[in-house]
Amino acid sequence: MTTEPTVNHPNTPPSVPKRSSATNPSKSATVIKLLLRARGATPVELGAATDWQAHSVRAFLSGLRKQGRVIVREARKSGEFAYRITVPTEPALAASAAPATDTPAPLAPAPREQA
Repeated sequence: MTTEPTVNHPNTPPSVPKRSSATNPSKSATVIKLLLRARGATPVELGAATDWQAHSVRAFLSGLRKQGRVIVREARKSGEFAYRITVPTEPALAASAAPATDTPAPLAPAPREQA
């Protein structure tokens, strides 16, 4: 009696090896690394590095802004625009770049007069 090799069922996805974060950084980490360069990165460069479409690159940049990162858009000599993460160097700038966390307390209801 011969044993035949087992074949995966067509609906069973093949096993995908887990990637090691030390050898293969996440796409988010890749984008942040590119944006931290002195010359920044163009949306085309970010898309090529991550295989993201243009709308995904813009959405990620928007998410970084919502997290409190300061992202500047600069024109290059070639006419392209590059984005770059800036790090505030002065405490006053750092405070103004951070999102406001102090929210006013809600007003207490006015006391009701008793009849």
